[in-house]
Amino acid sequence: MNAQITFKIAKLPGNEENSRIFLASNLNNWNPGDQQFEFKKINGFYTLTIPNPAQKIEYKITQGNWETAEDSPNRVLEVSDASKTIELKIQNWTQPKEKKHTATSNVKILSENFKIPQLNTTRKIWIYLPPDYETTRKRYPVIYMHDGQNLFDEFTSFSGEWSVDETLNEIFSETGESAIVIGIDNGGETRLAEYSPWNNEKYKTKGEGDLYLQFLTKTLKPYIDKTYRTQKQASKTLIMGSSMGGLISLYAAVKYPTVFGKAGIFSPAFWFVSKDLKAYLNKNQSNLKNSKFYFVAGKNEDETMVAEIETANVALLNQSVPKKNIVVKIDEDGTHSENYWKRELKQALIWLLK
Repeated sequence: MNAQITFKIAKLPGNEENSRIFLASNLNNWNPGDQQFEFKKINGFYTLTIPNPAQKIEYKITQGNWETAEDSPNRVLEVSDASKTIELKIQNWTQPKEKKHTATSNVKILSENFKIPQLNTTRKIWIYLPPDYETTRKRYPVIYMHDGQNLFDEFTSFSGEWSVDETLNEIFSETGESAIVIGIDNGGETRLAEYSPWNNEKYKTKGEGDLYLQFLTKTLKPYIDKTYRTQKQASKTLIMGSSMGGLISLYAAVKYPTVFGKAGIFSPAFWFVSKDLKAYLNKNQSNLKNSKFYFVAGKNEDETMVAEIETANVALLNQSVPKKNIVVKIDEDGTHSENYWKRELKQALIWLLK
């Protein structure tokens, strides 16, 4: 019999009965409401049993969302070959905070329901315009970013915002440089599928990443270039994202180097399709000699993340990407969170926009 780990919780804060609780971790892309990791009430205990993983587990207990997760630092469990039972005690749940709108005045909603014909759906699209957009005739670089809910506005974010608008306003005040930013909301339950080019059997996810990128390249970018004063060339077109958004950003820059000349890749979830991604990078035939890549990750975010970033780095170098065109920034204190990505955004933007 394969080794297993069983988590048991005797009671919840406030003696709540029949609550739904979940394990969110580096094993499931920190999904706070993953039904495959939901505890069941067995003999008076909330119980969850999972196969013994091959990597260290960093995790938290949630009630299905991050607004009401346990109010404590991430838990860490070193794995071994033997089965074990872990008894947990949750002291308190995080109390939901009143969210406020924090987007600056140069952030607008381009559309609440922009059509995505490739996926037969619609999506909310955000746009950030530089502070001097209305007073000049300049043309600007464009940054396409995923998970639009988390980029500009605390009110729409699920666990904090990147403060993209404040960061770019600051860069503008210091250097006069800026860019247009297009934020595409994720599809919620379809996020894993849309940000992955390949299927994932474990999560029963059909990879729709190529369709999503067809939307960006064939539908959204032409519209943006027609409607706004953009610099259309690849060297002035960036794609950026974190976690699964980091995965699809790397893939986009490799598949479409004549569209996206630069990629910001934050805490990428390469583990989700590790073998497929490695094979794709090694057989890629695109000309990447002018492409630029900026990787950011925390050393202890995930057992395999740093190694997989280095694997991608080597593959890109082998594909004739100049060494000076790749930055790999690994931080000892980096966490899988919007707060960390917000901290690292300014430095990444300055390098990518220069």
